[in-house]
Amino acid sequence: MARLREKGTGPRPRRKSRSRPLKGEEAEVTHVVEKHDLSPNQARELVRRHGNDWRKIDEVVKIYKDEK
Repeated sequence: MARLREKGTGPRPRRKSRSRPLKGEEAEVTHVVEKHDLSPNQARELVRRHGNDWRKIDEVVKIYKDEK
C-alpha cells in the first residue's frame, strides 16, 4: 500500500500536460483570439501556459507581435 505524502513535505508530483482545455478555458481562448488577433492554437497555448493571468498574456503577445 502506498504511503500518503504529508502536507508540506517533499516535492510535489509532476502533473500531466492537458490535451483538452478545462471547463471555461475555451471561452478564455476565444477572448484572446478576438482581442489579440492570434490563431486559436496560439491563444490556446498561451492560456495553457499562463492560465487566466491576463497581464502576462498581454505582455507575451506584445513581445511576440514586436518580434514579427
